[in-house]
Amino acid sequence: MSLIVQKYGGSSVADAEKIRNVARRVAESASGHQLVVVVSAMGRTTDGLVSLAHEITPTPEPRELDVLLATGEQVTIALLAMALHALGRPARSFTGVQAGMWTDAAHTAARLTRMETDRVRQALDAGEIAIVAGFQGRSERDEITTLGRGGSDLTAVALAAALKADTCEIYTDVDGVYTADPNIVPDARKLARIAYDEMLEMASLGAKVLQSRSVEFAKKYGVPVHVRSTFKPDAGTLVTREEQGMEDAVVTGVTHDRGQAKISILRVPDRPGIAAKVFGAIAERNIVVDMIVQNISRDGYTDMSFTVPRGDHARAVAALEDVARAVGAQGVVHDERVAKVSIVGVGMRSHSGVASRMFGVLAGEGVNIQMISTSEIAISCVIEDKYTELAVRALHDVFEVGRAPAS
Repeated sequence: MSLIVQKYGGSSVADAEKIRNVARRVAESASGHQLVVVVSAMGRTTDGLVSLAHEITPTPEPRELDVLLATGEQVTIALLAMALHALGRPARSFTGVQAGMWTDAAHTAARLTRMETDRVRQALDAGEIAIVAGFQGRSERDEITTLGRGGSDLTAVALAAALKADTCEIYTDVDGVYTADPNIVPDARKLARIAYDEMLEMASLGAKVLQSRSVEFAKKYGVPVHVRSTFKPDAGTLVTREEQGMEDAVVTGVTHDRGQAKISILRVPDRPGIAAKVFGAIAERNIVVDMIVQNISRDGYTDMSFTVPRGDHARAVAALEDVARAVGAQGVVHDERVAKVSIVGVGMRSHSGVASRMFGVLAGEGVNIQMISTSEIAISCVIEDKYTELAVRALHDVFEVGRAPAS
């Protein structure tokens, strides 16, 4: 008997009828299989809870915010278990704590540290469908924690790894991973397969289909992940190990991220230890820094620029203003009107001239590049937000990403 882990996102369980629909699909999948189902909060519940918290205070205390946000998934697991009971299927719901999801103490962005899945395994052995709340866990200090945006994906993949599941199916409101956002690029193509490394880059660079940490976990433990639609029976996209022929295409996908903010600290003394102070202040607040650029030193001073998630930019600026005063920098400036566009593909390893081609396309469209970062299989540019859609469409066209590979 195979073991399958399924995850259903917020849009899949947005109301009572959709929960009943998921219950019917789960019941069908459970025939002849052991089944673990991970669910997100209903619809935009998490966004609503965050907004509610900010009505109380503009800077909610992270511990209390986690206590609040964890309630969303608990509603869904109970309702889905009830819907399965109504169909005559035995099911048992588990919070993240009950499911043995142990994390560090970084509230609102906790990282998994270990898994103790005995209770889930006992439910499966008893013939029950295990319904697990995604996105949440428990710290060693016995506090409720949450895993950050998209954390239910990580819950599902981690459970699949810990339980040695045969596959992990991620059900969402899209039917797979596309070469670009179909809402921006009409001829974007659904990918049948994509390598872990490509999916990891695309997820971290703005593709919203999977949380990047879940892909990292899947790659580490070799968990095959199948991205599918809750509302269509079509085959989706299989995220798997790199296979022969995947390097034939230079670029696999074009992504964008409009949730970025650019921060610069001006005329920083150019001496050892200053960068550690600057980014140490950011790290203390559990803010993830993305691109970093430091200008050439002049007269013993330099400028540092970097990007952070737009939602964290106010906290980052506050921290940096303290650092700027302490080290004698001129000050801090910031800009929320930026976006990041990227091209991704394992084929970049074996093809030259990709960067110059990308920069030429953006220049031809009159798009100024503010920052650049590269990896072995990705190139990213920070640009003015208003040019995002233009840049994505132009890059998708010039690299012919929408064209189906030759059979």
